Amino acid sequence: MGSFPEEHDWGLLQTVLGGESSHESWMQLALEEARVAATEDEVPVGAVILSGGRVIASGHNQREQLADPTAHAEMIALTQAAASLGSWRLENCVLYVTLEPCPMCAGAILQARVPCVVWGAADPKAGAVESLYRLFEDRRLNHRVEHVGHVLEAECGRLLSDFFRDKRRYR
Repeated sequence: MGSFPEEHDWGLLQTVLGGESSHESWMQLALEEARVAATEDEVPVGAVILSGGRVIASGHNQREQLADPTAHAEMIALTQAAASLGSWRLENCVLYVTLEPCPMCAGAILQARVPCVVWGAADPKAGAVESLYRLFEDRRLNHRVEHVGHVLEAECGRLLSDFFRDKRRYR
């Protein structure tokens, strides 16, 4: 599980999120986005953003399709959420993503003031929440992000493993 910095109200967060079964339900929506990415021959990572208990944004990796190195699922969902709310401050949102955010995405999440991220599979090569770095907990930054990791980790990880196994097979 993730870390919850002391200055945040964990009781309020639990009320907003609704517990572990809710995490799994929302992560299923992110997995649907990841599956769309796979059908487009993109690395299968998906994200959804909630505000007020409803999905306001969703995205999946589109780096190949857009020829854009920043077109990660989280970045696309953050842009949609900001447009939906009419503000870059996503202070009342929760982001669900199937893979632990990388440094670029973690930085964007911090800049957007997202208070909570729930992620699926760990990313030992680029994870910036728990695996390589702990950007969400860095006290040198002016914002911290509560996070819960490893939600539906096996399913999220299997989607990625299958994608890369198939890529190697058909080279």
